[in-house]
Amino acid sequence: MLHTASMVRYFFSLVLLLPLASALHAESPVSYRKSIQPIFESKCVACHACNDAPCQLNLGSAEGSLRGATKIKVYDGTRTKPQTPTRLFMDAESTEGWQKLGFSSVLGDKEHSADVSLLARMIELGRQQSLVPHSRLPNDIPIGTDSTHQCPTNDDELAKFSRKYPHRGMPLGVTGLDEKEYETIRAWLSQGAPMDSEPLQFTAEEEKHVAAWEALLNQRGNREQLVARWLYEHLFLAHLHFEELPGNRFFELVRSRTPSGKPLSVIATPQPNDPPNGPVYYRLRPVQGAIVHKTHITYPLSAKKLEHVRQLFFGSNWNVQKLPGYEVADRANPFITFSAIPARARYQFMLDNAEYFVRTFIRGPVCRGNIATDVIRDHFWVAFQSPASDIYISNAGHRQQSDPLLGVPGQKDGMLDLFPQWMRYTKLRNDYSKLRSKDYARLEPKGANFADIWNGDGHNDNALLTIFRHHDSSSVRKGYIGAIPQTIWWMDYPLFERTYYGLVVNFNVYDTVSHQAQTRLYFDLIRHGAETNFLRLMPPASRQPYMDDWYQKSGKLKMWLYYPSLDNEQPTAISYDSKEPLQELARSLLQKFQPINARPDPMNRCSMSSDDCHRSNVAPWIRQSDLALSRLTARPARQLPVINFLPESVVLRVHNSNGQREIYTMLRNRAHSNVAYMAAETLRYQPEKDTLTIYPGIITSYPNFSFNIAASEIKDFSESMQAASSKAGFDKIVERWGVRRTHPEFWRFFHDFSAHILETEPVEAAILDMNRYENL
Repeated sequence: MLHTASMVRYFFSLVLLLPLASALHAESPVSYRKSIQPIFESKCVACHACNDAPCQLNLGSAEGSLRGATKIKVYDGTRTKPQTPTRLFMDAESTEGWQKLGFSSVLGDKEHSADVSLLARMIELGRQQSLVPHSRLPNDIPIGTDSTHQCPTNDDELAKFSRKYPHRGMPLGVTGLDEKEYETIRAWLSQGAPMDSEPLQFTAEEEKHVAAWEALLNQRGNREQLVARWLYEHLFLAHLHFEELPGNRFFELVRSRTPSGKPLSVIATPQPNDPPNGPVYYRLRPVQGAIVHKTHITYPLSAKKLEHVRQLFFGSNWNVQKLPGYEVADRANPFITFSAIPARARYQFMLDNAEYFVRTFIRGPVCRGNIATDVIRDHFWVAFQSPASDIYISNAGHRQQSDPLLGVPGQKDGMLDLFPQWMRYTKLRNDYSKLRSKDYARLEPKGANFADIWNGDGHNDNALLTIFRHHDSSSVRKGYIGAIPQTIWWMDYPLFERTYYGLVVNFNVYDTVSHQAQTRLYFDLIRHGAETNFLRLMPPASRQPYMDDWYQKSGKLKMWLYYPSLDNEQPTAISYDSKEPLQELARSLLQKFQPINARPDPMNRCSMSSDDCHRSNVAPWIRQSDLALSRLTARPARQLPVINFLPESVVLRVHNSNGQREIYTMLRNRAHSNVAYMAAETLRYQPEKDTLTIYPGIITSYPNFSFNIAASEIKDFSESMQAASSKAGFDKIVERWGVRRTHPEFWRFFHDFSAHILETEPVEAAILDMNRYENL
């Protein structure tokens, strides 16, 4: 399990390829905890974790291994009835409980001994396949999230599977288990797959911190209970960590039927605001199992944060006459449900850790997020409205009129509900937009200016965020990364909170296609609202041309049918000197907010003729790497044709003769005429406008490919990329520097990316996912 010092040892053992387990004879006891789980984390968890694990087989913990596999799919675009959730550590507590939910053993059962179990036979099948080192995989080996998983569960199905798919053993389509790992697993299985793993428990020091937070969350007054409910609904996805404690242990906040000091009894509802049907206590528990990057959304706790929360929510006089319930109306509109809590406190709490909240709905944790990602562009920046200038916060009359209009859809999930719900919530949103525009014109007649943009209170680097989309996943990072994007979002509290409730609290991955479509369609309105808010900062005459550029072709029809008219009359209080106000405003943001810009970016915002396109505080060989790679950035594919052959996210590992290395992420930013529709993305795709962003570090949970490049060859790599104008030219680059799935050292390079995160951002360290690693 990946916690504290064991995490450090784990990653560095992977990087150095130290033996993970010795070959053991069948009669020698094999420890699951010491010998088997490290192998699973090394060779299996990269694919077998989260909802998109093949056959839902999650090998990140003993509980996941015992749960086994199922044919039931989490992602089903045709589902017309809600599906029973199958969340590990949540929806069942025993192997028998999981079997009632459709899972079957992969370790053996009463009829089959462990050494002839599904797992044993799948690794044996993988042992028999022969992959040519450095070659492309055969076409009959399916990889990626779109592949069809067969999930054999009995002898007949497995026999048919082995005959029909002889190259689909485990690990699938990648350099497999070495001899020692294979023998160790075989020995463990032949002994009956014994488990000696124990659930993580609190340390004595952790218990003190846990007790302080549980005391805050479980007070009995009405306003204390309302705040606790709001906080739970905003932190239930978090991997919480105590900043004062050494190591990286993580915890999660759950609802329990039992109070602090009693054994925890989880209230396992599909969504965090579903009726608990009884008393509720908010409890913390350790996160169990391997930490995987795609679900590792961290949030810091500390004594200082505890006091800040107390002051923020209870430092002023306000009262709750009656606690709200959990009916449909309460769940659909958090602005009414939590209206008694001061709006400034709610918004400030979200701003304080804005990156966390944006990660919850942009990065994960459902592990396949195209419900959200196909409504956003591949690269854009985010800023937030200052609480002092947000009229929802500052004007009680506006807030009272707005609240009934701010609900989010999804509570009614029948197929016949889709269109009526969409039309209802579209009208509510458009009525709110008209009210908002009218009130801003009345209350701020001079228009918006730089003072209306949240500056992080002078020190908080959550104020500026960059979002990248990688097809069906996305990444969020503090700071403004990349060339000036086509669009910038400016989010106020109603936009921020509606996005969070629509895509996180009220979204159920196990619900119907109607529910998911309603979520997707409403997020389209949120995106439009954030873009429209940003246009308030622009000269009135420029707003419609920019909107027309963002919503080309079929996007114009969507604007005419469903979006409110754009306000082209209210002035802006910002003066402009150029004919490109968006570029001018973006440059002003970079200059004015430089002290809180977490990631200055000399590589992506410089001219081809400049020799300063590198970081100044790094070793000379890294500066040369920065400079060489900067020649590939911010150029459209019509000028840099190699972009047409690249996947969405590529990791570059540049190493020098002393064994040092620097890691970069190369991101393909795909261009679209608009992102206003759920379907037919290919018809709106503009590949000639695609660009690359290259930035130090790991900016993806799902590497699609990687290159391993000697620092002495980085200039050759850059020039080869610039010269490649055909697939054949790109294939030569892959042959020379690419790390294919068949590379003999594939796992060393792949886990070195996680090791780099551990070195540079220890709290974020976790196992990356290779389900999307392509067969170039």
